[in-house]
Amino acid sequence: MEELLVQIGNVGFPIVLSMYLLMRVEGKMEHLAESILKLTAVLEKRI
Repeated sequence: MEELLVQIGNVGFPIVLSMYLLMRVEGKMEHLAESILKLTAVLEKRI
């Protein structure tokens, strides 16, 4: 938590907020990619 406050002081709130949101979106994108791969495998079995 201390490191987060130091970063906010150094680079500014908008940059820290953007980095936080990008990290959250990255995790969701990875989950979405896995789901698409599973869906593709299921569809290939049906054909």
